[in-house]
Amino acid sequence: MARQTPPPGRAVDLAGVLALTLPNGLRVRLLREAGSPTVSYTTVFQVGSRNERPGATGISHLFEHMMFNGAARYGPKAFDRVLEARGGHSNAFTSNDLTVYFEDFAAGALETVVDLESDRMASLRIDDEALAQERSVVMEERRLRTDNSVFGLLEEQLESLVFQAHPYRWPVIGWMSDIERISRADCEAFFRTYYAPTNAVVYAVGDLDPQAAAALVERFYGAIPPGPPVPPVPAGEPEQRGERRAEIRFPAQASTVLAGWRGPAASHPDAVAMDLAQVCLGSGEASRLRKRLVHGTSVAVSASVGWSWRIDPGVVLAYVELAPGVKPARAEKLLLDEVARLAADGPTAWELRRARALLRSGVLHDLGTHHGLAQAMGHAEALLGDWREAGRVLERYAEVSAADVRRVAATYLAPELRSVVTLVPGAAR
Repeated sequence: MARQTPPPGRAVDLAGVLALTLPNGLRVRLLREAGSPTVSYTTVFQVGSRNERPGATGISHLFEHMMFNGAARYGPKAFDRVLEARGGHSNAFTSNDLTVYFEDFAAGALETVVDLESDRMASLRIDDEALAQERSVVMEERRLRTDNSVFGLLEEQLESLVFQAHPYRWPVIGWMSDIERISRADCEAFFRTYYAPTNAVVYAVGDLDPQAAAALVERFYGAIPPGPPVPPVPAGEPEQRGERRAEIRFPAQASTVLAGWRGPAASHPDAVAMDLAQVCLGSGEASRLRKRLVHGTSVAVSASVGWSWRIDPGVVLAYVELAPGVKPARAEKLLLDEVARLAADGPTAWELRRARALLRSGVLHDLGTHHGLAQAMGHAEALLGDWREAGRVLERYAEVSAADVRRVAATYLAPELRSVVTLVPGAAR
């Protein structure tokens, strides 16, 4: 039966989820959603750049690529060929906190997908040839998305300003010198530690029988041995006692400003209020930054605010691409004026309604598909400790007041807590 859209502020019912843990520690969450004869299958490994160390930064993302290089039952590059032959497709991504693999397919291919995924969890092929190939791919990706990207360069510099001790200070893709030196032994140790059943959760949502799917998962995954304890993350960060600044020179048509502040952890009650503050400041054409910097003064061609939940306190980013000839100081002042105004006065009643409506729409869009529901459950469990929180976020947004938004803006986006990186057109010397 198709899921009914809840009234505003009401939780999404996830009571139908069958949740179990295999003897080897693998957690499994299965939900029958028979709106269409498809299934989305997501495997979340609790490992990202947060779990890395200096000298091996980027290994989580590199390993995402390695996972498609074959295993005992399915050889190199066979994963996608077999899946596509059954009408499905796959992809994966790595973040600061997680590495996630997912497949979307016709319901009849569920056993094939369970076979494919359990094969690479049990016996991934790790050899020098595969490592050299994927290392080359990742290095080229870094050149494209970071070394030759205005936003990539600015974001990398900003995070190293915002964080001085926490592993969030290095980029998810890793430093180029570390990507070059990661060894086969590093990869083998990483696989044994972080890709074990004890560090993974499987989510399957769609046209399936939960009991039959549970038996299938146990049959294919049950013999995989549990892994060793995952090393703790050094999550401390010294107090910031003043504004931090950096400048980057790069060939460009105009300057760019990126400002950042350390926000709350996903599990902190302020995280949902920061979501609303982010929408008010920089999401959509009616946001404060777009109205002031793009439409009002024309000092910028784009202005936005980025903020996403992380296990530990993450970063609120305000990104402004200046119009040619505009001085960075002018645009920065307008940006910071809008931040200060939200911190002083809070949002208007209309802004608060708009923010809630946009966030609600986004949540319902995610929970309205098999794929989005599996992903939302995975993120909720990884970041908040409970997959059920994916269905409760609408209630939490409805409880946020204008005073809450004002308070989180004043608390987290204070002048002495900001970091600012400016891109100045021109080649570096």
